[in-house]
Amino acid sequence: MFVSIVIIALSMLLFLYWFRYTCLLILSTKTAKDYTTKVASANQLEFPGIVSRLKTVAEGDAVADMGALQQSLERDYRLLTGLLQHAAQFQMGGLTLEQRMLMIDYQVMKLVFGASHRMVQPEHARKALAEMADIVAHFANAMGERSAVAAKA
Repeated sequence: MFVSIVIIALSMLLFLYWFRYTCLLILSTKTAKDYTTKVASANQLEFPGIVSRLKTVAEGDAVADMGALQQSLERDYRLLTGLLQHAAQFQMGGLTLEQRMLMIDYQVMKLVFGASHRMVQPEHARKALAEMADIVAHFANAMGERSAVAAKA
């Protein structure tokens, strides 16, 4: 019985490690053409400003209005995922596995942000916001790629 519990626990830990590594790997890949700025300006998204603001904040400094930044990211996220899901209805296969994984990762980072922001750990909250912004940027780029492919067809 004990061995089974240890094996299950180790399997879960390895799965969580794989999931985090895969999400970070997806976010680190760059496409041939970047559509994020075009999609952001066309849809009045605020994540590019949030990304630049988070990059200029020093490692130990706290951002006073992290809650407002998180709400802006949440609005951008909802808009982009809605657009992607709507666009997926007109294509075969729908959302990709990577997009679904990043949606789960966004929700996990949202929980991490909420916990670390309440516990007054600004560095963890800033890192969670930065990853959330990267996910939103990834979705904006995916939306731009879909629009470019549809325009060519």
